[in-house]
Amino acid sequence: MARRKMSWRSLFACYGRVGDSDSMGSTAGNKPASKRSPQRFSMPDFSNATPPFTPEELSLSLAGSNLHVFTMAELKAVTNSFSMSHRIGEGGFGPVFKGYVDEKLRPGLKAQHVAVKLLDQEGLQGHKEWLAEVIFLGQLRHPHLVKLIGYCCEDENRLLVYEFMARGSLENHLFKRFFACLPWRTRIKIAVGAAKGLAFLHEAEKPVIYRDFKASNILLESDYKAKLSDFGLAKDGPEGEDTHVSTRVMGTEGYAAPEYVMTGHLTAKSDVYSFGVVLLELLSGRRSLDKSRPSREHNLVDWARPWLNDPRRLVRVIDPKLDGEYSTKGAQMVAGLAFRCLSHSPKNRPSMKTIVETLEPLLLLDDIPMGNFVYTVTASNSKEDDSGKDQAKEDGDKVEPPESENKVEEKEDGDKVEPPESENKVEEKEDGNKVEPQSENKVEEKENGNRQRRHHHRQRHQHHHGTRQRTRSPKSAAYTDTALYRKSSRHSRASGD
Repeated sequence: MARRKMSWRSLFACYGRVGDSDSMGSTAGNKPASKRSPQRFSMPDFSNATPPFTPEELSLSLAGSNLHVFTMAELKAVTNSFSMSHRIGEGGFGPVFKGYVDEKLRPGLKAQHVAVKLLDQEGLQGHKEWLAEVIFLGQLRHPHLVKLIGYCCEDENRLLVYEFMARGSLENHLFKRFFACLPWRTRIKIAVGAAKGLAFLHEAEKPVIYRDFKASNILLESDYKAKLSDFGLAKDGPEGEDTHVSTRVMGTEGYAAPEYVMTGHLTAKSDVYSFGVVLLELLSGRRSLDKSRPSREHNLVDWARPWLNDPRRLVRVIDPKLDGEYSTKGAQMVAGLAFRCLSHSPKNRPSMKTIVETLEPLLLLDDIPMGNFVYTVTASNSKEDDSGKDQAKEDGDKVEPPESENKVEEKEDGDKVEPPESENKVEEKEDGNKVEPQSENKVEEKENGNRQRRHHHRQRHQHHHGTRQRTRSPKSAAYTDTALYRKSSRHSRASGD
């Protein structure tokens, strides 16, 4: 059905007087019954308006949306002339810079950090996508939609100013290195928040089809509250008896619904399919398309779909980085929900309202197993020992090494002390005989008591009469072989043989 072209006068008339409008989502009960609720502008209203609009007309049409119209000089000031030190990312629209605004820049402006998107004139998106963002986010307000603070339309420059989202995109937390693994309950919280944002769009008085739902377009606050961003590809949904919107196929490969890719027919169930893909990414920790994996695992949906309804094989799909710390019942319910969202038939896919009602109870499940408990012992005793050693060194105390049991002692006749010998070294006796080394722990005398007493008595007698025999102090290691002991020259002399 052909649309009637509208003039800017009629466009303003359908919207109401300037200042009478309020953001989308306000209830009719807040206004007198005699007044008609303001009607939200749609993209066709702007594209069909003649003559082409000016920035002033755009600001008038969005009066009441509380959007600030910034100048290029003001945005250069808050981003340090778009310096690289302020650059925080880049998308299809263009580079994104971090800045700071307050009342000094514009009276009544809340002091806060902002994200400034600068349209890349040679990028994938252009003025039409910039206008779509201004139109949709300028009129729609919801806790799970990123807040548009203002815009700039000066000469060829097109900029958008958003609230700053401290934790960046979901894509970074799931797939980038140096990001900690998202806990299970945090993943469910993100899924619930994103689902509420989509449900709000689908159930609006004029339904909106997001058309580009993916992990990189889900931004996170410091507490991991999820908000939808980037409305450049958003479209007004079908109204009345229309079942779909026919449009040029656009979006991101791996997330777009198959029937939309094949026919160009866009419905709210197209967003539901994309949500199922992101839900599968949250469950598995894998990208929707990953050419670095084996060929049969390139497409996440094709690889994981056969296992989503099999509890025994579902563990193959779940992100191994979770290390088993997830709710088994919750994982099965998420997998079953993802399976329904990814149905080939759009009619079999649940609505976003049903998805929210299914996911919210999962936040209350308490069957998540605890991780391994690691107890770390501090080496306090060893530190005390080390400090004692250091103190001894400072006092000048010399720590002598332990003496070897086989160290040769000083002779009575003044001979030099020989260096210590190894326990296993073969000792030579005075008669040149070699004796095999013996173990010091197996010393055992096997002679009877009478012979030992006679032997020591004769030694003491000879020493008393001046015998020029060198005596040695008894060693700790004695001979264990009685036969060798009897054959030694010392034994022969002592026994008088």
